[in-house]
Amino acid sequence: MADADRSHAADAQPTRRRPDPVESDAAERSLAPLMGAAYVTAGVAHFLIPDRFAEAIPPSFPRPVGLVYLSGIAEILLGVGVAIPRTRRPSAWGIVALLLAVFPANVHLARRDTLDDLLPDRLVAPARLAALVRLPFQGVLIAWALRYARDDDPSEPCSEA
Repeated sequence: MADADRSHAADAQPTRRRPDPVESDAAERSLAPLMGAAYVTAGVAHFLIPDRFAEAIPPSFPRPVGLVYLSGIAEILLGVGVAIPRTRRPSAWGIVALLLAVFPANVHLARRDTLDDLLPDRLVAPARLAALVRLPFQGVLIAWALRYARDDDPSEPCSEA
């Protein structure tokens, strides 16, 4: 076979198709409405049982019920925002900030004396386990939100400060 024929034969071989980043990104982003629904649901719960949420707030924080309502409003607005492509990125950054802001309440809730006061004795152990699992899970939730907070168009050059 001549060199020209070999190069044409090599060109004719099927090539593996690399995953299209747009397609994989679209599949990944399709979970944004699920994230949004979860935050809207949690936000609504803040208005249905505000006193229960207020008990999780450390005593050093002022006006716990007011903070519960404020975080509920934030969760609803950010949940709607992350589900809408146009507002997804800033809403995802807001969710990251919200998750960091409520972390002290999650730590407070995981403390033994807090749960002992909130629940019947038979529920304290499972609730404590759930509260302890929630602490590292907060990192997973932050990582999930950060996936939507990144730039949508990776081909755009980064601006340098």
